[in-house]
Amino acid sequence: MIKRFIVIVAVFFTVVASAQENVSSPYSYYGIGLTTFKGTVENRSMGGLSVFSDSIHLNLRNPAGYGRLRRTTYAVGGSHERVNLSSATAEDNAKVTSLDYLAIGVPVGGNLGFGIGVLPYTSVGYQILDIRESVASRLEGRGGMNKVFLSAGYQIIPSLSIGVDAQYNFGNLQNQRTLVRNEVQLGSRDVSRTDLLGFNYNFGADFQQKFKNGLKLHAAASYSPRTTIDAENSRRLATIAFSGNGGETVVEERNIDVADSELSLPAKYTIGLGLGRPNKWFFGGEYVSTDDNSFLSVNGAGGTNANFANAAQYKFGGYFIPQYDSFTNYFKRIVYRAGFRYEETGLNLNNQDINEFGITFGVGLPVGPGNSNINLGLEYGQRGTTDSGLIQEDYFRLSVGLSLTAARKWFERRKFN
Repeated sequence: MIKRFIVIVAVFFTVVASAQENVSSPYSYYGIGLTTFKGTVENRSMGGLSVFSDSIHLNLRNPAGYGRLRRTTYAVGGSHERVNLSSATAEDNAKVTSLDYLAIGVPVGGNLGFGIGVLPYTSVGYQILDIRESVASRLEGRGGMNKVFLSAGYQIIPSLSIGVDAQYNFGNLQNQRTLVRNEVQLGSRDVSRTDLLGFNYNFGADFQQKFKNGLKLHAAASYSPRTTIDAENSRRLATIAFSGNGGETVVEERNIDVADSELSLPAKYTIGLGLGRPNKWFFGGEYVSTDDNSFLSVNGAGGTNANFANAAQYKFGGYFIPQYDSFTNYFKRIVYRAGFRYEETGLNLNNQDINEFGITFGVGLPVGPGNSNINLGLEYGQRGTTDSGLIQEDYFRLSVGLSLTAARKWFERRKFN
């Protein structure tokens, strides 16, 4: 068991080192980037719902779910996204492949469970070319904020469990602006970098009540209080010369002293409600509210045309299993999922609210003799608008996840050697 745990931890930090820059969107220019984490593939395929928890899957958005876990479970997921970007006058496209999460949940006896994992939470990735009469500028950004989390959940009574996440945030944001003027031989380059470090916490509760007719009510809530993390800032200015093949040579470069600061992560509230028949079907809805996203103005990203307000998300989704215990028909044991989500991001540009929606579908394919499965998800989404000189993004995302359930508990005592 110890060797297996060491291997898992090593993989965690290998993933962390390469988990950034998994988005391609000009809207990631604003602040610490776009929030890329939407939950496991199972969650994503149901519109991003986190209200549903059971004994064999990890719920990475509500730590109370670890109190219901009955088997050691490993989860890993990644996605491939194709984005079409369009304005009133032009179109472009991009492709992004990313690893979305890596986690493990362990029940330790009684009604107590723990989880540990790593995930990229926000991401910055953009290239913007702005050409005017006498000036051309190129904006580039990359990086993002990652989270390593340790979670604990406890089932107080059969119908109620509670939990807490301790999340360590880290990462860096790099924004670069290259400027060229007509009749000026040399150009200029301004590179700003912010390194983020700090903790925040997430508290959750999960309530499940089964009725005599076999239906089960699910209710869940989570709360992340407003916290501050450290932001270590640096800046470099350079004079550059351009070669005929498009290369750049630094003529002179100097560091600019920039004071370090603190970054305020806003409070977030989530509440969800659902109804279903265990191992057959489930349907639920969820509301997420995030306080004023003033943290989006970090590192000077924003400008006079950007304003920030409270953000909100509305999610609906569920699943259906034809016959979970069928021994003769594999397709009857497949989990079919679908959902819809709508998000008010809180970002306003040129007096236009930047909103987003997504339509999701997915399947859970049983593998092996236990409760392990391969989860596939497909999402079509749209972000932004072409009005007021802005950009609309249409994207298709294919997600693949593994949920591997151990045959026995790690910490259960054997009756026979």
